[in-house]
Amino acid sequence: MEIKPIRTAKDYKQAMARLEQIFDARPGTKEGDELEILAILIEKYEDEKYPIESPDPIEAIKFRMEQMGYKQRDLENIIGYKGRVSEVLNRKRKLTLEMIRKIHEALHIPAEVLVKEY
Repeated sequence: MEIKPIRTAKDYKQAMARLEQIFDARPGTKEGDELEILAILIEKYEDEKYPIESPDPIEAIKFRMEQMGYKQRDLENIIGYKGRVSEVLNRKRKLTLEMIRKIHEALHIPAEVLVKEY
């Protein structure tokens, strides 16, 4: 087991190939330990090279509404009348702290996503 930091695309490719070889290793075995360490190194490399930005608050709301099968009318029950919902979803009105709290509670969208600038 030769574990080394993943610094280049070539190192990453090799690590992924090795991970695939030992993917079914049992925990507590030599290969199981190698698998665990390799997974951590790969995750670190991917986080640095391919960061995933948190979504725009309005897009996060729309996505969650779609997941839950909600329509604009359902959002009215959460943040207010039809005009307000339309203004928020069309980016003509900013989310207020009260709206953020209600949306967070009802749609289970992390508050840190909802408070992002957009």
